[in-house]
Amino acid sequence: MGKVQATTEREYQATPERVYEALADYTTVRPRLLPAQYSEYEVKAGGTGAGTQVHWRLQATEKRVRDCLFTVSAPGERQLVETDANSSMVITWTVAPAGAGGSRVTVEASWQGATGIGGFFERTFAPKGLNRIHDAVLAKLADELA
Repeated sequence: MGKVQATTEREYQATPERVYEALADYTTVRPRLLPAQYSEYEVKAGGTGAGTQVHWRLQATEKRVRDCLFTVSAPGERQLVETDANSSMVITWTVAPAGAGGSRVTVEASWQGATGIGGFFERTFAPKGLNRIHDAVLAKLADELA
């Protein structure tokens, strides 16, 4: 099995603290950021930052639906790490200063991919699809911060 990674970034004209606060709000803000590929979103525990447990179904492709149960940790300053109990997927959201008072959000997702020809296609196409989904989340975050 090979590790599969997808990374998406976007800059905002909002302070890193404000951006992090929005991303860490799994109860109110996060549901508004989710594109159509997400369904059955539910906060199971917590709701803000570390200690939150959240469930959703992700329709990655027409035939591929992933049932996710993420536990959130905050190991670094302005960083959220979502670890899926149902797979090897880990999603890391990092907010850093950028420009004059602005910020940059980097979303890094990784998981252990399949082997063989299926793994080849997964490593080739899955990151592009996940980047499109995360780019849609980051675009809605821009609207939220405006």
